Amino acid sequence: MKGAKILLVDDEVVFTDNVTKLLTSRGYRASAVNSGDSAIRLLEKENFDVIVLDLKMPGMDGLATLKEIKKIGLFTETLILTGHGSIDSALEAIKLGAYDYLTKPCEIDELVAKIEGAWEKKDDQEKKDIEEKIHKLVESPASAFDLFPKNKKKR
Repeated sequence: MKGAKILLVDDEVVFTDNVTKLLTSRGYRASAVNSGDSAIRLLEKENFDVIVLDLKMPGMDGLATLKEIKKIGLFTETLILTGHGSIDSALEAIKLGAYDYLTKPCEIDELVAKIEGAWEKKDDQEKKDIEEKIHKLVESPASAFDLFPKNKKKR
């Protein structure tokens, strides 16, 4: 599945530049930010299919960033890629909802395979959500109003 929109979040600028170029050359739409705070600000404006997130970053670390990503409630999957991996951090990341966990250095083919798996899972969840909304709409046409944001302003 080429064309997925990927966000790399890592404080190593050279690493994000190189991986962004590699993913773009393989047909992905890859972007990068260098902090957890920057990732959250960007995710509030743009949608991404898969986030590749470093754990150890100054400021908001990867686990804190992952918690914030989950709070936003986006249809996206997060893949942890770190040079400071441990069993405890891997378990914590998976418990928080990360799709999977890789340690640096890793081969680009391995990273791409994990991105593809994460994207497939995200796509399946999105389709399931749409099917549930359609089913709910068929069962109760009045539920169509739940599909649209409520306007809180009174006129």
